[in-house]
This record gives sequence, C-alpha cells and structure tokens, in this order.
Amino acid sequence: MSALNHLDYYRLPWNLADNSIAWLEPTTKCNLACYGCYRRNEQDGHKPLEAIEEDLDVFQKFRKFDAVSIAGGDPLVHPEIAEIVRRVKRRDLKPIINTNGLALTPQLLAELKRAGAFGFTFHVDSKQNRPGWKDANELELNELRTRFARMVADAGDIACAFNSTVYEDSKKFVPEMAKWAERHIDIVQLMVFIMYRAIDAGRFDFYAGPTKLDTSDFIYNDEGDDKVDVKAEEIYALLKSEYPDLDACAFLNGTARPDSIKWLLTGRLGRPGKVYGYMGKKGMEMLQTFHHLFMDRYLAYSGPRTTRMGKTMLLLGALDGRLRTAARRFYANPLNAFRRLHYQSIMVIQPIDLYDDGTQNMCDSCPDLTVWNGQLVYSCRMDEQLNYGCNVTSHPKDSSGSAVAVVPEQPKPISH
Repeated sequence: MSALNHLDYYRLPWNLADNSIAWLEPTTKCNLACYGCYRRNEQDGHKPLEAIEEDLDVFQKFRKFDAVSIAGGDPLVHPEIAEIVRRVKRRDLKPIINTNGLALTPQLLAELKRAGAFGFTFHVDSKQNRPGWKDANELELNELRTRFARMVADAGDIACAFNSTVYEDSKKFVPEMAKWAERHIDIVQLMVFIMYRAIDAGRFDFYAGPTKLDTSDFIYNDEGDDKVDVKAEEIYALLKSEYPDLDACAFLNGTARPDSIKWLLTGRLGRPGKVYGYMGKKGMEMLQTFHHLFMDRYLAYSGPRTTRMGKTMLLLGALDGRLRTAARRFYANPLNAFRRLHYQSIMVIQPIDLYDDGTQNMCDSCPDLTVWNGQLVYSCRMDEQLNYGCNVTSHPKDSSGSAVAVVPEQPKPISH
C-alpha cells in the first residue's frame, strides 16, 4: 500500500466560513435504494420553494462558497427542480445537480440548462439495485456512465462528474474506472471515489447525550462479519498500479488528526486515452488563490470551457515542476500544438473514521455541510439530527460487551 504523507500536498484552503460548496437537500425522496446510502427515502420528503430559499439564506449567512450541490434523495424527482436551479443561479452561484440519473431525459436536461444548471454529478455504482443493471459490475456500468456523459456533452457547456461508492468487493475495479475516465477526459471533468462507511456496533456503543441508542435504528448500520472500511491509501495504491507516475496535488485532513487524508485530489492533463502529466501542489495553490483573489470565493467545479484549456494551465509550470514535466511530454509531439489538452480531476473521499478510543474523525471544514434548524450540519449524518437532534457519540466496548469510559490523553506542554 502506498503511504500518503499529507505534508507532500497542498492543504485545500477551505474552512468553515469560507469554502467551495454548499449542500442543498430539496428532497429526501429517491427512485433508487442504494446499499451505501445514509439518507432515508421519504415519499413525502419534498421541501417547498420557500424552505429552500431559507436554506440558501442560511448558507449565505454563514459561509462563502462557489457552487451549490443540489442533492437529496434525488433532486430530479422534485416537481420544481428547474425552479430550484433557477433560484440558485439567480444568487450568482453554480447549481450542480447530484443525481443517480434515472429520471434524466434530454428534454429535462435542456430545461435544466435553460434554468442555469452548471453541472451534473452522477452517482453510479454496482450496489444501487438499478433497474436493468442489477447484476452489472463497475466495469459493465461504464456503458451507462458513457450514456450520461454523452447526453450532457450533447447538451453543450455543462460540467459532467461521476461518483461511485467503493466497497471491499468493488475496489478492484477502480483502476479500470480511472482508465474509462481517461478515455473520456474530453467530456468528463471529475471522477470521485467515495469510501464505504457504516457504524461498527460490534466494537462500539452509541449515545445521544446520556442515552444509549439501539443501533438497529441506524440507517447506516452494518452488523455483518464482512464489514470492512476502505481506506484512501488503498485506492491511491490501486490508482498508482495503473498510473505509476500519478501523484496527488491537494488534500483535506480530518478533524481529529491533521495527518489523516479525508479528501485527496489529483489533477491530470491529457487527451482521450493519453495522460501527459499531473497538476502539482503549487499549481493547485495558484488556481485556488487566484480564483479567491478575483472571485472572492474558492473554486469548486470547472466547466468544459475551462477544463479544455489545459495548454493554458501549463503556464503555471513556471512554479510547478509537475506541470513542466507534463508540458515537455505534451510538446514532444509538435503536432500537439494544434490539439486541445484537457484537465480532469480524480477525487478520493474517505468519510468518518472511528478510532479505537471512540474518537470520530470527520472531514475538517467539510464542504458538504447542509442546513438543519437554521444551522450548518454534516449532510452525511443528517439521520442523527432527524432522530436525536444531535450527532451521536461512540464509546468502545470492553471485553464483556459493555461501553467503557475513555479519558482522552492530555496534550503535553511544548518545550522551548
């Protein structure tokens, strides 16, 4: 397994008040039942437009951001999804629709483009129980991913991204999924691998305040003996097995450990079927810094007009050695001076980790915070807010199966 040293990468500059994304949930209703989902499917879960406006007001009260991830549930089942997109766009924000794509048609896509949709993120994986694809593995699902990518490309000037939940039995497909994204680097701007997580009721007890909880009520409970948390380092090693010179450029750490990797970003430059090189940490730092300097917000998604300007990005090689290497490889063929060079992001996201003492390691300065009771909360733990009004705590069990109190180690004074 390839070791990841966080000090080798640019720490993404996002913080609680100044970030890149807001996570809007206009509905909890969904037309699929994904195995790894952390939200209950509520058939009457549509929010009215007035409540959605209130959520947007809360976001803009507490933080700067570049894009609004319109999620759920599946937002395409909301009867007023086009108007939701329109209202996000009216606030000079990028509306990004996070969907499984099941309800998307060319007609609806055209309507959403007219409303101001900036991009789509399609969630496609092999444990969605998707009609017509129930027995398909991740490689077979590349056919479906291609359909969605072509549909978006045909609509013109809309960003296209894919995410997939990675399980212990599906992680072996990650290299080939990355190769699929490489072959479609001209129409796919982002590929995201999200590590599977569930609570571990065998090792921990869970509490809301002083009240011990029945973990069978948790939507993301997994009491099977085969439960395995996939780590970012594993996915990075698998990617390196296919692309030996691959290297990440930026990361986001955890709330409990500064050296933990929660979001790992790789930026690569190439043409369909060919990667010439990678963005280095200085290049990503310049992109984020310049965007914030001129736009007063950190960059989230980039559209196809930007990502096909890879040759312009090579100019950042003045301060970025990896981009200089990419430039040498690209211009080794003089004919490439007349060809487009595309930029594509690969993101690995490792959600909550539970350490042996019960400490919960969340994504520091999480971009995917949503609104609950007028405050920003973790979207991946909304089920806890709905059921208990707070995030639950975890405590390790002793050998008898009972929870034990753990006194955290106190920090030692710094010697000078």
